[in-house]
Amino acid sequence: MKIATWNVNSVKARLAHLTRWLKEAAPDVVMLQELKCQTADFPRLEIEAAGYQAEVVGQKAYNGVAILAKHKIEKPIHALPGDHGDDHARYLEATVGGLRVASIYLPNGNPIGTDKFTYKLKFLERLRAHALELLATEAPVVLAGDWNVCPTDEDVWDPKAMAKDALCQPESRAAFRSILHQGWTDAIRAFHPHSREYTYWDYFQNRFERDHGLRIDHLLLSPRAADRLTDAGVDRVPRAWEKASDHTPAWCTLAD
Repeated sequence: MKIATWNVNSVKARLAHLTRWLKEAAPDVVMLQELKCQTADFPRLEIEAAGYQAEVVGQKAYNGVAILAKHKIEKPIHALPGDHGDDHARYLEATVGGLRVASIYLPNGNPIGTDKFTYKLKFLERLRAHALELLATEAPVVLAGDWNVCPTDEDVWDPKAMAKDALCQPESRAAFRSILHQGWTDAIRAFHPHSREYTYWDYFQNRFERDHGLRIDHLLLSPRAADRLTDAGVDRVPRAWEKASDHTPAWCTLAD
């Protein structure tokens, strides 16, 4: 089973890219982020024509997450528990083929020292609490998405240039570690422990062409999912396409 995550930065603007990649990469399950459309406006017909079912939580112009799957999507949860007042479309969880998966679009948090950074840390705390509940089920789980956290300096093209960014703050990294250390496996680092496996390159200053990137899209696997992990990586190809998303897919494969 191939599991992938991709922040498409507008599913409508990137629909041709998405359907092309679905055909070429043939993932079994895909977690999408930053749809930038309402649920009713999601291009279901085109996605179904590509061979995928879709579960969607949309929001006009901002945010938005989805799960695409070749098989039936069951028992969806459309928001991260812990704050009934949070109306941002940032979390979607469901079961596909016996695997519990979540599509996560964590807040960016910039600028630091503002309510946006506070919201980011509160969201991470809610995610930490829910991740612990998921582990307690002892089910195979994959938490995937745009986490908007560079876990270490190895995940940043220039740590000094990013020192004041919310993605690299000690608080953001500590919150990410607090989840990871519950017993989750970082799929990319399991196979690429020290290489520069970037998943995002800003459009600014030809960052992709210069490989000035960040690793902020992650797949965290519960122990039962990690036991089945056979490979993981980053697919840079879509980032080089014309009018590409600033993110590129990250993926892992699990044995049946």
